[in-house]
Amino acid sequence: MKEITRRNFIATAALTTGFAIAVQPIAASVLTTDAKGLVAGAVKIPVKDGEIPAYRAMPATEGTFPLVLVIHEIFGVHEHIQDICRRFAKLGYVAIAPDLFVRQGNVSKLSSIAEIRPVVDKVPDAQVISDLDATLDWAIKSAKANTNQLGVTGFCWGGRMTWVYAAHNPRLKAGVAWYGPLAGNTTELKPTYPIDIASTLKVPILGLYGGKDTGITLDTVQQMRDRLKSSSSQSQIIVYPNAPHAFFADYRPSYRETEAKDGWKRLQTWFKQHGV
Repeated sequence: MKEITRRNFIATAALTTGFAIAVQPIAASVLTTDAKGLVAGAVKIPVKDGEIPAYRAMPATEGTFPLVLVIHEIFGVHEHIQDICRRFAKLGYVAIAPDLFVRQGNVSKLSSIAEIRPVVDKVPDAQVISDLDATLDWAIKSAKANTNQLGVTGFCWGGRMTWVYAAHNPRLKAGVAWYGPLAGNTTELKPTYPIDIASTLKVPILGLYGGKDTGITLDTVQQMRDRLKSSSSQSQIIVYPNAPHAFFADYRPSYRETEAKDGWKRLQTWFKQHGV
């Protein structure tokens, strides 16, 4: 897939409609949240080198609202991530999911994870962090976000970035990381993994992981827990023993309803507990 250059990504950037091709067919367990009582849809976020597309959902009422940045999986801001934003909005949040791959390519149009990974591997952490900073600033100025109630959550690829971004931005009150990689080989584009920042983390993060996740071993989870003990963040990790990777992804065969519902309840409690 041809990489989108910085000169032309603005012109080609558009929010995904529907589900990514690589996740078809969609499982019968898929959840759908309507937009009744919400302001929901595509927005453009000003960033250092132009604009990036994002999905925003919020209550259609007056006042300010707590903010949740939603960091997508490797499939981009497709329908599942947009639905999660609407779920947050129904709970009274402003939820925004920026497309963090847009400069490198449109992963929603690729037919397999094998085709998606080379695109995702080109995305620098520094770019993601800068875009998330810009999204947060835009939400405060343009989407009625309360500056004192800022949170973040992410899934898989976005789960790792939840830990990394929380280490970067102490303005956040809390975060929830869903089965994001905790350790790996560092590179120039990915200089830090969650396990590297665990001991100095200040933002409280709740990690939700599957005991049957073949890509994130229980040994790695325990190492992360051990390092978090020296942190002042009071972060925690919950492991669902029988859950695989992506157990919250209701549109995929990996979905586990019991664990997903419990995790969603824990997320809400965690955010409320920490002022989001």
